Amino acid sequence: MRFIIDILVAFSVFFAFAGMVGMIRMPDAFCRMQSSTNIATFGVLGVIVGGILYAAFYLHDGGMTIKIALLGIFYIITNPIASHAIARGAYKHGVRPEKKMVVDKYGEDLVEEE
Repeated sequence: MRFIIDILVAFSVFFAFAGMVGMIRMPDAFCRMQSSTNIATFGVLGVIVGGILYAAFYLHDGGMTIKIALLGIFYIITNPIASHAIARGAYKHGVRPEKKMVVDKYGEDLVEEE
């Protein structure tokens, strides 16, 4: 079981590193935001599942297992919503991608609001 927990933590470290490299190399704020969401979602997901397994099988603490699971559910629900809100706010304040977008739903919404 310890091997599986270590694999999950390594999975998280890999995604955190890949997301960090993506944040450095991406061309604009929206691509960087996608990369940072990748860090936050997949980087934390392996640690949370590993923590659930550790609490359940090594600590034998059901309360801690449930708390970590609820924390993971809350995190998975709120992280993409927060990233979307930040991207929408950046677009509304004039931050635009480097390349012309094929579909611009945010732009259509701004025209309707004015």
